[in-house]
Amino acid sequence: MRKDDQEILKEVQRNTGMAIQAIDTISEKVHDNTLFDELSHQRLLYSVIQNKATDRLQNEKAQGYHASVVQDLMLKGAIQMNTLTNNSTSKIAELMIQGSNRGLTSMWRSINHHQNSGNTSMEVAQELMDFEEKSIETLKQFL
Repeated sequence: MRKDDQEILKEVQRNTGMAIQAIDTISEKVHDNTLFDELSHQRLLYSVIQNKATDRLQNEKAQGYHASVVQDLMLKGAIQMNTLTNNSTSKIAELMIQGSNRGLTSMWRSINHHQNSGNTSMEVAQELMDFEEKSIETLKQFL
């Protein structure tokens, strides 16, 4: 496996892991059943994409991404702070949209910095980016 492919897949793992962690953290604050169902569905799809990236890395015996405890705590803390005074459906949707936008930006940055990647990683990266864009559109209805 090329180094560029490995880096793209690690970025997919990082982004999906953060999204799953964010959904797990924010779900306990969701009071709207429709939004809760949407986030649960998104969590499942993020897991599927994460597993694709992990499987491709493991098949090539390449090192994957591992989040640090500090990064997890920072994400949880940021969510807690942003929902401390306002945990409305609109605020939660806004936070998830912002997270998806950051995920898209980091994936584009990774793709631009690893231009020698092949189909192995680009299929999974494109699937994640397409899903992020669809998620944003879906979450807009909750604003």
